[in-house]
Amino acid sequence: MHIERKNPIAIERYLVETAIIGLLVILYAPLIWYWYDGWLHKNISIEHEYYSHGLIGLPFAAYIIWTQRQQWQQLPDKNNLFGAALLGLGGALYLSRIPDLVNLSFPAVLTGLCLWLKGLPGLKLQSFPLLFIFLATPTQIPYLLAPYTLPLQQFIAGTAGFILNQFGMNVTVEQIYLFVGGRIVEVAPFCAGLKMLFTSLYVAMLLLYWTGAWISRRTTMLLLVGAIAISVSGNIVRNTLLTFFHGTGQDHAFEWLHEGWGGDVYSACMLGLIVLLLNAIEKFIPDEPLKDEA
Repeated sequence: MHIERKNPIAIERYLVETAIIGLLVILYAPLIWYWYDGWLHKNISIEHEYYSHGLIGLPFAAYIIWTQRQQWQQLPDKNNLFGAALLGLGGALYLSRIPDLVNLSFPAVLTGLCLWLKGLPGLKLQSFPLLFIFLATPTQIPYLLAPYTLPLQQFIAGTAGFILNQFGMNVTVEQIYLFVGGRIVEVAPFCAGLKMLFTSLYVAMLLLYWTGAWISRRTTMLLLVGAIAISVSGNIVRNTLLTFFHGTGQDHAFEWLHEGWGGDVYSACMLGLIVLLLNAIEKFIPDEPLKDEA
């Protein structure tokens, strides 16, 4: 008798979960496909290309959700009115047909579902994958930040000019412009390394979660600060090389590093340095948990 009473409940829950997943696929599979196509073929807007770290972030978030499915099912059903409000907001954003608002509806709907179905415990369980999804959702934030990158552009231009002068090249720096070999190189807002900075911090957070190192305050802070240092330093070297190639007439090498696959390889090497940095921190610096041990 006991088993017979549970089966209809289990079947009903299975049908509801299947219906929710099916609806999410219908609504958002085309959107996510558009993101991936744009990131892979670089035919998406410049601002949205800043979120290409979603190529690894979104599958990783899905993997976390999958591995936590049993914990999710064990949580008691507990509707949360704020979750219903978020679902309503997500629906309104989706129906707005404004690209960035439609994009933001994805994390809004997922967060609303977690709250509506399982309450705060469900939100807490899925907090990391929801964070990774939100940070991989394309918005216009890079465009809004671009006007404030001038000091970074000037720093990169000045440092690149200083380095090249040490190697005997006659380089003149004016604000964000480098004059070398009768040519002008501009460190534009989108060349200031903001995209790589976003990617470096995102990958650092993925590594912290994957390794469980996020429970250590010291490891977390050192890795995030180190990721920023690697990103800024790497971008200075990259702009120095680009200036050298352009100033010496090596246009093929310039295009290879600027927009070709050489830039992708360079970025991958920088991300590899973040992995090595985490290994070094865990090896040489004592652990300091975020939570006090009982």
